[in-house]
Amino acid sequence: MSLFGLGARQPTSAEKISAVENELKVIAEMHTRMIKICSTKCLDKTYREGELSKGEAVCLDRCSAKFFEAHQKISDQLQQQQQQQQGGGGRF
Repeated sequence: MSLFGLGARQPTSAEKISAVENELKVIAEMHTRMIKICSTKCLDKTYREGELSKGEAVCLDRCSAKFFEAHQKISDQLQQQQQQQQGGGGRF
C-alpha cells in the first residue's frame, strides 16, 4: 500500500486464478458463437463434398477475422470504460 493508503491493492493468487478462469470462459464462449455464426453463414447445409470449397474457406476466413476484430474493439472499449470508472472514483 502506498503513502496515505491511496495505492491500489494487489490481487491475491486466488483472484488472479479466478480472472484467468473467467477469461478462458469468455474465449470459449466467443469461439462457440463464432463457429455457430460463421458456419451458418458460410457452409452449404447439404455437405456435398468432404472438403471445404474455396468459397467456403474464404468465407470462413473473412467471417472469423471480422468476428475477432469486432470482439477486440468491444473489449478495448469496455476496458477503457472500466479504467475511467476506476480512475474517476478517487478524484476531488
